[in-house]
Amino acid sequence: MSRAFVFPGQGSQAVGMGKALGESFAEARAVYEEVDAALGASLSRLMFEGPEAELTLTANAQPALMAVSLAAVRVLEAHAGLDLARDVAFVAGHSLGEYSALATASALTVADTARLLRLRGQAMQAAVPVGEGAMAALLGVELDAAREIAEAAAHAEGAVCQAANDNGGGQIVVSGAKAAVDRAIAIAKERGVKRALLLPVSAPFHCALMQPAADAMREALATAAIRPPRVPVVANVTARPTTDPEEIRRLLVEQVTGTVRWRESVAYIAEQGVTKFVECGAGKVLTGLLKRIVPEAAGTAVGAPADLEAYRAFV
Repeated sequence: MSRAFVFPGQGSQAVGMGKALGESFAEARAVYEEVDAALGASLSRLMFEGPEAELTLTANAQPALMAVSLAAVRVLEAHAGLDLARDVAFVAGHSLGEYSALATASALTVADTARLLRLRGQAMQAAVPVGEGAMAALLGVELDAAREIAEAAAHAEGAVCQAANDNGGGQIVVSGAKAAVDRAIAIAKERGVKRALLLPVSAPFHCALMQPAADAMREALATAAIRPPRVPVVANVTARPTTDPEEIRRLLVEQVTGTVRWRESVAYIAEQGVTKFVECGAGKVLTGLLKRIVPEAAGTAVGAPADLEAYRAFV
């Protein structure tokens, strides 16, 4: 089992995503119908037709991205011979993609995952008033240096500023209060960081300001049915695998305010002998990051019917 399946996070959404899969395969349509029914709204129409501004809203983008990821997996199972338990050593997802990974591994049902992500998106958006938080990408810097920059910015402003995403390849995202993130950009430039720029996001994800959202998810996850996943899930906050439902429940709460340790997660999977990574869903962001983290590994992305032939050749 030299394969791992990985699932993208917010930012990979685009109007039209998943449409061709739904037009070509009944298995994909069934996923979209299940998500629409769970949410009591036609999320699939928004995915296929837009408008983009509405799709980009956190409460829509999160379940929409999961729907496309699960549709891709179901198509691979039905038409490309995929047997997850037989063929895949680990699953992992970037931020909300961790929920896609859990649904793929049957730890959560698709319907429950859609409802949890709708709530997660709403809670994350509501946690901080618009304009009071921000996120910035620091390029050409490693995690320890980025943490020092964030801490210096937070202390200077007396506000929250944390390393939110360690994406690999010297790409770190910091998150927190707007003034503190602005200060982090300035400090980064003073310290010779190659690039530092604000990101077009609607809230400061994965930092302590998200505590109200973490509390909301703790309450929601307390009653969610979580089963042992069919394959180990490498968690964002530990960069280590788990199959224990109660640990999964706890880690999903911690994930809301914790750092997405993506670089470490991918490196861990590779260290276990995995040489092939399959990105399921919208876009190819994680496939691009893979080359920076583990240059010797091979990656392919599956998000459209044309990708099936490439997947068959890849495996």
